[in-house]
Amino acid sequence: MDNTAEARLNMVESQVRTADVTDLRIQDAMRRIPREAFLPPARSHLAYADVEPEYAPGRRLLRPRDVAKLVQMAAPVAGETALAIAAPYAAALLEACGVAVTRFDGDALDLPPGGSFDIVVTEGAVAEAPSAWLAALAPGGRAALIERRGPAGRAVLHVRTPEGIGRRNGFDAAPPYLPGLEPQTGFAF
Repeated sequence: MDNTAEARLNMVESQVRTADVTDLRIQDAMRRIPREAFLPPARSHLAYADVEPEYAPGRRLLRPRDVAKLVQMAAPVAGETALAIAAPYAAALLEACGVAVTRFDGDALDLPPGGSFDIVVTEGAVAEAPSAWLAALAPGGRAALIERRGPAGRAVLHVRTPEGIGRRNGFDAAPPYLPGLEPQTGFAF
């Protein structure tokens, strides 16, 4: 077994399985997909560490535990469609689950490409789910993301129902904010 294959196995065994990620498709994908391929060579040594390594200016991969739990929370079904916003590794995990993924990593992250998706996922924190992301959800669609207002954050699953958008809280996480989606500060009395 080469060093990266061993590192992937150790990542799954020590960071993912111990965090109640029970979807075997996600575990198997994480054992196969070379996470270092999503990082610049100078940061590839951070691929399997319990950190959020930067893959592009202002863009980071989620910790292995957090991305696995977020994808599991989205409950992907083969044949569905997904929009992965600044989420290259999550996109690869979704594709391994049989989901057709549209990747979006543009400058205006709050305005994704048009379309209707079963899943929307991102690998960074937002102050709150942008309305354009929720509008992109198909009926029954799920947006799995981490909302943060300060040092603590929480994974949230937004679901489009016939009555509107429902919300379910998940696990605690505090990744860095996506640029432009931080909390807006203003003057208040």
